[in-house]
Amino acid sequence: MDIIRVEGGHLISGTVVVSGAKNSALKLMAATLLAPGATTLENVPNISDVHVMGKVLKRMGATIDVLDEHTLRIDTSAVSSWEAPYDLVAKMRASTAVMGPLLGRFGCAKIAMPGGCNLGARKIDMHILGLGALGVQFDTDHGYIHADAPEGLTGTAVTLEFASVGATENLIMAAVKAKGTTVIDNAAREPEIVDLANMLNEMGARITGAGTPVVQIEGVEELHPVTHRVVGDRIEAGTFITAAALMADESGVEVTGFNPINLGMVIKKLELMGVRIDRIENGVRAYRADHIEPVDIQTLPFPGFPTDMQAQIMVLSALADGNSIITENIFENRFMFASELVRMGADIRVESHHAMVHGVDGFSGAQVTSPDLRGGAALVVAGLIAEGYTEVSAIHHIDRGYERFVEKLCSLGAHVERLSVPDPIDD
Repeated sequence: MDIIRVEGGHLISGTVVVSGAKNSALKLMAATLLAPGATTLENVPNISDVHVMGKVLKRMGATIDVLDEHTLRIDTSAVSSWEAPYDLVAKMRASTAVMGPLLGRFGCAKIAMPGGCNLGARKIDMHILGLGALGVQFDTDHGYIHADAPEGLTGTAVTLEFASVGATENLIMAAVKAKGTTVIDNAAREPEIVDLANMLNEMGARITGAGTPVVQIEGVEELHPVTHRVVGDRIEAGTFITAAALMADESGVEVTGFNPINLGMVIKKLELMGVRIDRIENGVRAYRADHIEPVDIQTLPFPGFPTDMQAQIMVLSALADGNSIITENIFENRFMFASELVRMGADIRVESHHAMVHGVDGFSGAQVTSPDLRGGAALVVAGLIAEGYTEVSAIHHIDRGYERFVEKLCSLGAHVERLSVPDPIDD
């Protein structure tokens, strides 16, 4: 069993370059199914979720060449299967992303119900309703979703009840091969969706309005392979900015490889908490906050505060001079992280989808368990300022979305190491 051990109290400085965005790379990999041939993706993060998605595509018949650590050439010419196998799909939430491309290419798909972090129900009703409007018929049994468009995909107007990222992406990827024009109203606006639309347009799609609430897709008969660079990971950037806000020395920490505009609400809230953040080319320089002000946060779809930064902001709020309220509107189980932070000395009370955070003077190192991807990374960040040693277990969650997390922290001067320890169950 691998753990991450953090010795608190060491200031950090220097430059860290964030990897390509997990939430973009996975969807871009799925989108290669729409263009038979070899598409090259650059700036792909070397993380476990990418490895799983690669296995999903290979199981369908794709071949993947690793040109270098962050460049993949994915040839989908020989793909003949439209089934995403359960043993792989159950490992990550993004697995439903292959449904739209498979429907676009083959007119049918068989997808296992998605897995990933235990953040709540895998709500795919909006995927089903949206794709159903395009002419897709669904049947579910034994943990699988069977999707079929016997008359082909036909463009139409679709209004999403909620600005769902996954549903927006699936609809876009299916609609690019539909007959006629599709209009998605109340579409999600995340930067990763813009990245997906940009690549599809490079492939020959006709998509306008990506990044706005109304996206229009004019169907085309075929798409062609391209070379595309994955956008930088704004959530990884936000995680390192939080670490800098806690432990940067007077020179600060440069976080590069991303567009700060994509992290606008996070930067705004951090600045309200007393964190100095200077914009630089392709990133920011963040400084340690001498005094942390309390702040109220509610997670919302982009451009609101991202749910994937909720745990990291809670770490800062737990050390603020006063009381903060954090409201989680996206995932019902995302406060599992709070109980682990309480083990380190935080004062947090959770009621329904609200967390009342009373600031304390400091954290104490403890043995804690990573409850999910972002919560695990936030516990490591909390360990940077805690007294003594913090040991974070279940770090496979962190591996799903952070490339070389320990190495990057060490390069900044943090005292962090990854260790293999006996599993207590086996003792």
